[in-house]
Amino acid sequence: MDFRRYIPILVTLVVVILVQVILSLSGTLYYLTQLTMAAYYALLVIGLCLLMGFAGQISLGHAGFFAIGGYTSAVISTRNFITLAERPLVRTLERWGLLVERQDLYGSVILSMTPWIAFLSAVLLSVVIALLIGLPVIRLKGHYLAMATLGFGVIIYRIVLGTKFLGEADGISDVPGFGLIPGLEVTGSLSSRIQNYYIAWAVVLLGILVSLNLIHSRVGRALRSIHGSEEAANAMGVNTDRYKLYTFVLSAVFAAVGGALLTHYNGGIGPSEATVAKSIRYVAIVAVGGMTNLWGVLGMAILLNFLSLRGYLGSFDEAFFGAILVAMMIFNPREMAVVRRLLQWFKGSKPGIGKSRG
Repeated sequence: MDFRRYIPILVTLVVVILVQVILSLSGTLYYLTQLTMAAYYALLVIGLCLLMGFAGQISLGHAGFFAIGGYTSAVISTRNFITLAERPLVRTLERWGLLVERQDLYGSVILSMTPWIAFLSAVLLSVVIALLIGLPVIRLKGHYLAMATLGFGVIIYRIVLGTKFLGEADGISDVPGFGLIPGLEVTGSLSSRIQNYYIAWAVVLLGILVSLNLIHSRVGRALRSIHGSEEAANAMGVNTDRYKLYTFVLSAVFAAVGGALLTHYNGGIGPSEATVAKSIRYVAIVAVGGMTNLWGVLGMAILLNFLSLRGYLGSFDEAFFGAILVAMMIFNPREMAVVRRLLQWFKGSKPGIGKSRG
C-alpha cells in the first residue's frame, strides 16, 4: 500500500487546525460558521467529482439528493408523537431509546425520533431513490443523461416546494441537534462553533479517504477505463453499467449525508437547497476544480461556497456560477480544469512561450 497518497489528508488536517487557531487569535471565529457549512456542501461536490471525473457521468440534479437527505432527516426528527405516547408501539420505541423528549421553540414538550434514526433513514432513502433513478438513467449518455438528471432535480424541487408537510416555501424549522456521541453534537449553537467545525471537517476527510481508496482500487481503474472509452471498457469485460450505477449511488449518499448534517447544523432546511441553480453550482465547482482532482475540487468547493455564503458575490451569485459553466464549455469541453486550460492558453499566447510553430 502506498501511504504517500494519504499525505495530503494530513496536510489538509494541519491547515484546518491552523485556520481555526488563526481565527481564534484574530477574534474572527464567526467565519467558522460559513466554513462549516461550506464543508458539508463540499461533501456533495466530492461525490459528484467521483461521478463526473471518474465515471464520466454528468448529473444536473444532485441538489435533489442533498435535499432528500436534509428533508428526510428534518421530517423524521421533528415528527411529534406526544399524542400517541400511550400507544404500545410508541412506548416500545421510547423504551428502546428510539424516541426522545425535547422542547420545541415555544417551550412545549414533544416526543420525536432520535436524530440517528432520522439520519440513517435519510441515507437509506437516498440509496433507494438513486437505485430507482439510476437503473434506467445511467444507460443514457451525453446530453440525454444531463437532461434526465435535470428532470429529476426539478421534480424534487417542485415536491418540496408544494408539499404541505414539508413546509412548502417555508421549509422545515426547529430541527434538533444531532447528538453523535455523548458530548459531541451537530448543532449551530455559538458555544459549539469550534466543535462543529472539526466535526464537519472530520466528515469531509472521511469522504476523501473513501474516495481515495476507491480511486486506487480495482473499481477506480474500471471507472477510469469507462471514462476513457466506455466501448473499449465493455470490450475488455468491464461491467460498465454496474460500476456507473454504484458510483451514482455513492455520490447520492455523499450528497444525502451532507444535506442531513447541514440541516441539523442549521436547525432547518428550505426548498432553495433543491433548486436547479444549486445543482449547476456543484457542477461548476467540479469543473473549475478539476474533474479528476479531488483536492482541487475540495479547495474550490470550500473557497467558492465560502464566498457565496458570506455574500461576497452579492446578487450576482447565480450568475457567477453560470459564467463558470459557460467558460467550461468554451475552454474545457472535455475534462480539464478551466483554470488550467486558461493558463495554458495564456502561456501559449506569449512570445517565446510554448511550442515553436516552426
